[in-house]
Amino acid sequence: MKKYLIATISVFCAVSYACAQDQAAGPLRTSSMDEVLRSVSLNNPELQSLTQSAEASMLQLKTENMLEDPTIEYSSFYSPNLTGQSGSELVVSQGFDFPTLYAARHKRNELSRTSLDNSLTAERRRILLEAKMLCYDIIMYRQLDALLDTQEEIAGRLLELFDERFGVGDATALELNKIKMELMNVAATVAGNAASLSAAVNSLSAMNGDAGLIFEADSYPVAEDVPDMQAAVDEYLSENAAVMAAENAADAARKQISIDRQGWIPKLEIGYRRNTAIREAENGFIVGVSIPIFSNHRKVGVAKANAVSAGSMLNSVRNTAKAEAVSIAEDIMKTKTALDAYDEPLMRETLDLLGEAVENGQISVIDYFVEAAAIYGNLETCITLRNRYHKLLAQLYMNRL
Repeated sequence: MKKYLIATISVFCAVSYACAQDQAAGPLRTSSMDEVLRSVSLNNPELQSLTQSAEASMLQLKTENMLEDPTIEYSSFYSPNLTGQSGSELVVSQGFDFPTLYAARHKRNELSRTSLDNSLTAERRRILLEAKMLCYDIIMYRQLDALLDTQEEIAGRLLELFDERFGVGDATALELNKIKMELMNVAATVAGNAASLSAAVNSLSAMNGDAGLIFEADSYPVAEDVPDMQAAVDEYLSENAAVMAAENAADAARKQISIDRQGWIPKLEIGYRRNTAIREAENGFIVGVSIPIFSNHRKVGVAKANAVSAGSMLNSVRNTAKAEAVSIAEDIMKTKTALDAYDEPLMRETLDLLGEAVENGQISVIDYFVEAAAIYGNLETCITLRNRYHKLLAQLYMNRL
């Protein structure tokens, strides 16, 4: 695990440096969401911090199962009947726990390291999912912007037409003012949508560590229907890194009970002793034990309480994940049903026909904008529903990130 982690971090640093060198020449411009996520996984400051924190925690776990430091003592003895040193003593000793404790702590540390690794994976997926959501929002805002451009173009064309008609008395001031107010509303909506788009672009850039990232897509990648919703829910639960981290943490907490139950076993100490006197030196060995009468007091009770807490946390994480999976699955089906109810080509065709009708004088400007407003509203709803559908799919399959 340690070698794998060091290798991973080394590759991470090397690729980050290479990416930084590339970005020095210019920002990454791409329409590929996969490229965006790869860049974010390398440059995201929060993920870099979490990676270093996990590495520090893993190193800390390793130090908890090492041998105690050896001790070296030297003593000098003096006698009032002699000049100078009359004797000395050198003691070198090493203390250690009973071997079974090292084995038990090693197993607990392995479980804790796996829990940390899974927690890091869960955080990585959360960050990448957030970046993916921003990409979807950027696409949605660009599609809304294209719809608003169409709306503005049609209103501008009508303004030119009715301005000419007004000049010859074939249009009323009310019709002309209605078109002008429509253009005002569209301009305000365009400004609000542009602000939302800018905020999403800036947020994505920040998630990439401001390393230079321009996401250029204006359409969603092909999204396949969920063939088996129950299988997708099962995948969400079985591959959920947060659940696996909680399982490992609960196992580690139970292992700690076994460790603390062995706390009554005396610690051992062995060493070497050398005594020197005026005429001769003596060599010997030290064998001792440290009886844990007070140091292990109530540790088993604390470990049991921690194990119960970890078990409760595991149940909570599992129940939350299950509720999330079921909720997402139900939302996907409802959103897909609502999305299928909209016929976007038909709505756009109707807009063209309405435009021709008002230009030919078959319907009034007031009637046109009443009908067109409903169609534009439906088209906007269709765009936002499509965005929601892709986001829900991303959540359902987030464990593939």
